[in-house]
Amino acid sequence: MRNNRHIEVRPLAGALGAEVVGVDMARDLDDNAVKEVRQALLDYLVIFLRDQKVTPQEQVAFARHFGEPMEYPQLRGLPEAPLITPVVKLEHERNNFGGIWHSDTTYLAEPPMGSMLLALEVPPYGGDTMFANQYLAYEALSDGLKKALDGLIGVNTSAKAEVSKTAEDQMKAAGAERKVLIGEHPLVRTHPETGRKALYTSDAHTASIKGWTENESLPLLKFVWEHQVKLEFTCRFRWQPGSLAFWDNRCTMHNPVNDYHGFRRVMHRVTLKGDVPR
Repeated sequence: MRNNRHIEVRPLAGALGAEVVGVDMARDLDDNAVKEVRQALLDYLVIFLRDQKVTPQEQVAFARHFGEPMEYPQLRGLPEAPLITPVVKLEHERNNFGGIWHSDTTYLAEPPMGSMLLALEVPPYGGDTMFANQYLAYEALSDGLKKALDGLIGVNTSAKAEVSKTAEDQMKAAGAERKVLIGEHPLVRTHPETGRKALYTSDAHTASIKGWTENESLPLLKFVWEHQVKLEFTCRFRWQPGSLAFWDNRCTMHNPVNDYHGFRRVMHRVTLKGDVPR
């Protein structure tokens, strides 16, 4: 547990994750509190707030303290708050949005730096989200594999079947037109604020290694994907109404567990603009 001047930080697991106490999203934060929350994010990679009661506009205003909110690609935001993307699974639906380990929208030229997800309605059980520390995943590799990955570029696409099917219900409900988006990024990126190296690929989005065929790429990629999400690199968060998760997309992966069929789950998400991975 770490006490700051304005907030209290309670680590959730050994690998990453911490609950932050002392923040009310509905009230404006002063500069010192913003610095402490940002430092908690950099230290723990994903932070959680509980018992938040905010309007969509207040959620966006809170997010602006930490970055520039952006529209989520291919999905429409709320009419009253276009920068809020509703993430909904209804009782009759079987697929959940983003239901596979991934970093968000790595098929963009400038993937987001982070995301804030606020729970409005949650199932009576299930629907947890898991997070994985990609600094630790990289650091646990052998020196030989680190050297082999250095300089390799992943070709990321929005059209991979495993992740595309999880978005079908959301896109149909929004009336959105599907477009194939492709982004090429290093398999190992350097965090622009901490300077640490992190793995940056996923089964959800990476189709191949640039300059390699898909068949040549998959053996190496599959090894990395399995390695990235070993239990010792992860934490698991149980949602309650009013819970907020804020994760650093540049050094984490996440996976919403799809174990709550027959129940409704409603979340509001703000995505923060990022930069070109290097």
